[in-house]
Amino acid sequence: MILTLSEERKEAIRWIAAGSTFVCLILSLVLLFQFDQAAAGFQFVENLEWVPTLGIAWHLGVDGISTAMVLLTSFIIFTGVFVSFSIQKRVKEFFILLLLLVTGVYGVFMSLDLFFFYFFYELAVIPMFLLIGVWGSTNREYATMKLTLYLTFGAVIALVPILTVYAVSYKELGHYTFDLLQLAQIHFSDRFQILFFLPLLIGFGTLVPMWPFHSWSPGGHAAAPSAVSMLHAGVLMKLGAYGIIRMMYLFPVGAKYWMPLVAVLCMANILYGGYVAMSRRDLKFMVGYSSSSHMGYVLLGLASLNIIGFNGAVLLMFAHGIMTGLAFGLIGFLYDQTHTRMLPEWAGEYGYDSANAHDQSQKKYPELSGLAKQLPFLGFFFIAMSMASSGLPGFANFVSEFMIIIGTFRAYPIQTVLAAFGVVITTVYYLRAIRAAFFGEIHPKWKTLRDPSTFVERLPFVTLLAVLMIIGFYPGILVNLIHVGSAPILERMQGGGGTVVASLVEWTTGWLR
Repeated sequence: MILTLSEERKEAIRWIAAGSTFVCLILSLVLLFQFDQAAAGFQFVENLEWVPTLGIAWHLGVDGISTAMVLLTSFIIFTGVFVSFSIQKRVKEFFILLLLLVTGVYGVFMSLDLFFFYFFYELAVIPMFLLIGVWGSTNREYATMKLTLYLTFGAVIALVPILTVYAVSYKELGHYTFDLLQLAQIHFSDRFQILFFLPLLIGFGTLVPMWPFHSWSPGGHAAAPSAVSMLHAGVLMKLGAYGIIRMMYLFPVGAKYWMPLVAVLCMANILYGGYVAMSRRDLKFMVGYSSSSHMGYVLLGLASLNIIGFNGAVLLMFAHGIMTGLAFGLIGFLYDQTHTRMLPEWAGEYGYDSANAHDQSQKKYPELSGLAKQLPFLGFFFIAMSMASSGLPGFANFVSEFMIIIGTFRAYPIQTVLAAFGVVITTVYYLRAIRAAFFGEIHPKWKTLRDPSTFVERLPFVTLLAVLMIIGFYPGILVNLIHVGSAPILERMQGGGGTVVASLVEWTTGWLR
């Protein structure tokens, strides 16, 4: 519908986008409450042959994991559209690309055919190039190119095993197919699974982002407009983890072999990402590195290979997505008024903020300080968001991180202790950011700032914080749902693997412990 409108009808374009995302949110809630948690397998399945000779079908469906991710996407895009009401340049093109991006995200979470899974995966990534390159800010050309190169690299790496599995399907099933459920019936050899799970792990892990393929992410966060940052951190990073989950279902033996290595690599995400976030003075870079750090907890939970840690990882994907959506929305509103995201110099005293050393665009504006009195609404929600990220009880992040720590302690005690220390690091940089930006003496220039006051301005922040608290106080809404999807994956992993592979897994796990 937006395509039929002229560029001058900006208000109509904005409200059509808001209306369409609101419908998606309502349908996602219907999906949540209509999902039968007593039934196993995928539900709401739609399966239509598309190119039968190539084994490609329009096969959609959801289990408990994908239902939670669809709900997350709906909340982020609905609030992101309202945050984007401040966009003035090329409004029509912006909302078309934004809705195209989220279409790809929905497609990934619901596709049961690997052809469309990969197609929607690429569709979700490609609009990012234009959205950041045209409407972005800090070093957008550099950030856009780096993001595109990294994610294209990851996508190509993941494509190789997908095509290999497709080729093998003819020999095993008598026909070519991309259907995930049919491919899961094939008994791939242990060597085959170990060999091809690794490129899938690298490919999808690049989007997570898993260390050492993480460096594209913080720059992309900082350069993107607010709604794109919300989708980037809130949803797109989860596509990588979701892809790994689906490949764990397809290659259970390969996952059992390589996930102990992931449990080690994610420590770099948690500790290194947290330490770098502690040295950032740019709020977007701080939250960007924080996002990379917290996605390490998701990987650790998946690597636990037990139901508590696994469920906690998926719940954290949801909680972290909502929390980062709130964070980037708040920072975007602040940046629209101040044209800076820089904290006082002492706020980066634990390290040199090299990420912003070459960025001259914000140096002509004074640093953020003393904003709580001038912006009490914004200050309250920023503090609440910070406490959620720090794992304060009462928010969804606490429940999910607690489940991960409990679930992984038996398998990886050293990594679990280090991960718990990462929560302390998170608390440090968020408390320092709160003190620097909202307390102390206010600069005279900031006395003219205004708080979010209209319905459009406040709705995104109220909605996202309410979701964090509802799930924080009643996590069973999602935990029971997620369990329906995660239990079959772990059951397959417990039942797979030959004696040679089992001994290799046991040796590798023991060494990594």
